[in-house]
Amino acid sequence: MKTLVLMLSLAVAATGSATGTALPAQSPAKTATTSAADKVLMLEVTVPAPIAEVWKAFTTSEGLSTWLTPSAVVDLKEGGEWAAHFPGGSTGGGTILSFVPEKELVISALAPDKFPTVRATRTKARFQFEPKGGSTVVRLTQTGWKDGDEWVKAYEYLTVGNAQLLATLHHRFVSGPIDWTK
Repeated sequence: MKTLVLMLSLAVAATGSATGTALPAQSPAKTATTSAADKVLMLEVTVPAPIAEVWKAFTTSEGLSTWLTPSAVVDLKEGGEWAAHFPGGSTGGGTILSFVPEKELVISALAPDKFPTVRATRTKARFQFEPKGGSTVVRLTQTGWKDGDEWVKAYEYLTVGNAQLLATLHHRFVSGPIDWTK
């Protein structure tokens, strides 16, 4: 079985700025003739914080609200909600399938509204957390892709969108929680 894997690593550039900028590293994607079911989206970022703090920021409503959206909801249990309710009415995130504290969170992921078939069918997003010194490596592996034009467009969109998600998590620990009142 051949697998198409796109691996992006987010590296933090030493810019000297207060924000620190997360930049996607250039990694060649392996190209092979393969079915969409074999497609995997993999992203990784090293967050400059201990695993307990990163886990809390990722798996509690209060924590998720410090970096993703002020209207974040996390009900950390199987079947619970992991959701970002954005201004304007759109919702991202998904339903929690499983979790291992400070190690892994797996969700049945909602695609953006503009991909209705993908949103209804869903993909599986596995977030893994690994301590690395005083930092935490957060790795996203997203599977469950199907064939079709909408699926290809959703994969391309989420490649960028999920890289931005992880960059925003990184930024939260470099610059502090987002002040949503500004």
